[in-house]
Amino acid sequence: MTTEAEPAGAGLTTPAPPRAETGEAADRTAETADPGPPAPAGAGEAAVPIAVPVSGMPGKPLVRGPFLFGLTGGLGVLTAIAIAQMVVSSLSVIIIVVVAMFLAVGLNPAVEALQRRGLARRWAITSVFAVVIVAFVLFGLAVVPPVSQQLADFVAALPGYLRDLSNHPTLRELDADYQILPQLATFVTGTLGPSLATGVVGAGLVVLDGLFTTITLLVLMLYFLGSLHTIKAYLLKLVPASRRERTGAIAEQILSGIGGYVAGSILISAVAGVLTWIFLSIVGVEYALALALVVALTDLIPLVGATIGAVVVTGVALLGSVPAGITCAIFFVIYQQIENYVIYPRVMKRSVDVTPAVTVIAALVGGALLGIVGALLAIPVAAAIALIIREIVIPRQAQC
Repeated sequence: MTTEAEPAGAGLTTPAPPRAETGEAADRTAETADPGPPAPAGAGEAAVPIAVPVSGMPGKPLVRGPFLFGLTGGLGVLTAIAIAQMVVSSLSVIIIVVVAMFLAVGLNPAVEALQRRGLARRWAITSVFAVVIVAFVLFGLAVVPPVSQQLADFVAALPGYLRDLSNHPTLRELDADYQILPQLATFVTGTLGPSLATGVVGAGLVVLDGLFTTITLLVLMLYFLGSLHTIKAYLLKLVPASRRERTGAIAEQILSGIGGYVAGSILISAVAGVLTWIFLSIVGVEYALALALVVALTDLIPLVGATIGAVVVTGVALLGSVPAGITCAIFFVIYQQIENYVIYPRVMKRSVDVTPAVTVIAALVGGALLGIVGALLAIPVAAAIALIIREIVIPRQAQC
């Protein structure tokens, strides 16, 4: 018996579409249903950013209002003012530290020269430091006794000056008419005496402060001189490794330039002092050694130092003898020309490669900022800046 084939799908039951749930049943279904993975951004509707709630403020992001901005800016301004006040208050200490480091760098070539001769660095530093101490002691022994002797002579001769003044005929007539001597005595005992006493105490405090500053400077210089290599190695670690070798080479050039400048300045001032001492001894000026040390010390000051020393020595010579003062003036005019155009260029040509105009500008700016210390530091700083520009900035600009 033949049977007809059933159509495809016959006998299979097709499930009916689910009915839409309404009311509370729909809400329960939505809560218990698995939400599945989140839809990627851009599929279907645009992705909506989700606000991260702040603790205590659910669903509300942190908004930077004008009050918070003003508070942050005010705190920054107060911090900057506090830092500036601290720098100004400790400016004297900063200057001492900078000068001590400068002197240590300047004396380091002498230490290395002794090391090349086979002396250990510790003993080389000790030898250089001993020379510095001896120089300070000799300067004190040459300057302090003459000044003390002059003051003692003036105090001893003061009663005679007053007696001669009181016996002068013109002054006696004026005293009879206007009572000058009693008024002068009242002024001396009532005003001048206490002022001089206060001035003497203040001068003593200034001397003690200068002595303490000098000792502090020497101690810091000794520490910096002993740990100079350690300081350089530590600072180079702050530079990226790829630039460390180049930075170290430039730093060595800068340090050698500063050392050469200090050594050259000391040599020039020593030449000025020795020649001045020989000349004053020949002419017969009193306290020739003390005046020569004054010339050597002031000659370290750029631009105006040699002129200051020449004026001081010429003035002292004029007080003793007019011909001697005129001779000193002629000597210093001739010597300064020789120093400016012969000695200085030959000594400084290998250490400080700076044009004369830059040297003058740097000394003026340094003197305006920090006085004599700024003028002393300005020229090597200008030389260091010129070296950095020549070795780094100009090659980079040439590659652009």
